[in-house]
Amino acid sequence: MAAITFKGSPVHTIGSLPGVGDTAPDFTLTTESLTDVHLGDFAGKTKLLNIVPSLDTGVCAASARRFDKEFAELTDSVCLTISADLPFASKRFCQLEGVSNVITLSRMRDFSFGRDYGVEMIDGLLAGILSRAVLVLDAQNRVVYGEQVPEITQEPDYDSALRALRSIPKDSR
Repeated sequence: MAAITFKGSPVHTIGSLPGVGDTAPDFTLTTESLTDVHLGDFAGKTKLLNIVPSLDTGVCAASARRFDKEFAELTDSVCLTISADLPFASKRFCQLEGVSNVITLSRMRDFSFGRDYGVEMIDGLLAGILSRAVLVLDAQNRVVYGEQVPEITQEPDYDSALRALRSIPKDSR
């Protein structure tokens, strides 16, 4: 269980992020087109999982825009922005913001992602949705970087996450 805060008030998650060296659990998440995808659908690519509470908030929107800008140049990698938002809301956000280099995914049909990745908040005002976290996975889905952002209203450490992603040897992608 991670102890984080929301505007200074204590919040707990259901568990902890997978650790560096762990194999990330499979998931079933829903795309903007209402199809379900799994971690294996992104085989052979390095992955950055940008886990956010909702794209309807300023900090979540900022992280999606920042990673969208960075991933315009990272063609052998994929950024998955994962939230509790319905696919319709994610699609609307991407269209309005011109976000096209990240893939937005929803836990609309399968709530196990939050439990399996340890990011579902279990108390506080945002109980039941996902905390803010970033994971970087190599092409074999091993975790090479993880950050559980300690204060939900703060942005993640973009530079460290991107440095970890770019440091994965190309021959292991």
